[in-house]
Amino acid sequence: MQIKYGVVIPKALNLTLLNEYALLMPNRYNGALPSWGRRGCMTLIEHMAGIRPGTPLAQAMAARAEILRLSQAAHDAVLLPKKPGGISHGLRAALAARMARQNAQPRLAEHYDELMRRSGEMQDSDVSLREQTRVAAIVTHADLLTLRPRDATRNDIEALRRAGLGEPDIVRLAELAAFVNYQVRVIKGLQGLGEAKR
Repeated sequence: MQIKYGVVIPKALNLTLLNEYALLMPNRYNGALPSWGRRGCMTLIEHMAGIRPGTPLAQAMAARAEILRLSQAAHDAVLLPKKPGGISHGLRAALAARMARQNAQPRLAEHYDELMRRSGEMQDSDVSLREQTRVAAIVTHADLLTLRPRDATRNDIEALRRAGLGEPDIVRLAELAAFVNYQVRVIKGLQGLGEAKR
């Protein structure tokens, strides 16, 4: 076992937690929200995919504006919900950044790093063993859903329960992983289309 950023990480999990990962405390979000997807603004997906206004790809995406708008709304609902439950805004952002890095999307990871910094949640040096175990279980499950989703079984859900997660937080974690991995695939697809049209 090693202790990193206030979290005990079993050797099996030694995939390097986010550089900025901290065990994140009060649930609040400080600072203005990014303007992604607001009227006249690009969505985060378009920005991360490098879609430039006026290009054929931008015109094609304009015909799918509703899908992009709904994707942006899903981002806000999953990352910045009014009631985050047992998975705080900062922890959600840290996990999303980790998932983006695991999918080779460093710019998207930087976006989530910034959300984590803006969360205002600070590292607590006095973290209980129970909380360390809970966060380690969350990270393990997020990694599984990102890297080997087909390997997930009922036993993995039971491991989350044993670590102290209730059903609502298990669902919240699954929603977060599903959204970020969907977002990554859309961005990669659009990047590929953009390169093909050059």
